[in-house]
Amino acid sequence: MLTLEQKLTDKLETLLKQTALSITDQQKAQLVKLILLLNKWNKAYNLTSVRDPMDMLVKHILDSLVVSPYLSGERFIDVGTGPGLPGLPLAIINPHKQFVLLDSLGKRISFIRHAVRELGLHNVETVLSRVEEYRPEQLFDGVLSRAFASLKDMTDWCQHLPNQDGYFYALKGLYHQEEVEELGEKFTIQQVVQLQVPTLVGERHLVIVK
Repeated sequence: MLTLEQKLTDKLETLLKQTALSITDQQKAQLVKLILLLNKWNKAYNLTSVRDPMDMLVKHILDSLVVSPYLSGERFIDVGTGPGLPGLPLAIINPHKQFVLLDSLGKRISFIRHAVRELGLHNVETVLSRVEEYRPEQLFDGVLSRAFASLKDMTDWCQHLPNQDGYFYALKGLYHQEEVEELGEKFTIQQVVQLQVPTLVGERHLVIVK
């Protein structure tokens, strides 16, 4: 009988072959360990509505990783990160980039801090705060989110976070033109990428805003 860890590792290998991502064996092991940690904590803390670890692999891990090729710069913040998504998977496969993971819920930040220690990550900083109250000493090359309701809310609440050349990266399901029309005048859509997440049912888009 295969253990859950072996099943996850096998499935991750299969899914990665359907992408252009190149990930080391150590990083694969860290991604699998992240799912096991999330699965364990989820039972007590209800961090995600996705209960099945195999589903987490697609809906949380692969869904986060496919954004990686589009990230420009070295320093990123994941706002409303929840249990560290997409920030933790991206930090695992981009060890030379820095990630700040921000959330306003203590139990989520506690989980992320535990995961960072367990996974031996040195490029992740956690912040327990509401995004509009957070004032970083150094601004960011990219502001990431997969939780914000609308582009307008994301850009309005986070406009103090990107540096002069920084971008907003919004992970979306369906792409709605109406959302774009609601954006303030100082924001422009740089690119809309239809993301390919192996075996995921439904559309995924990355909207990059300047």
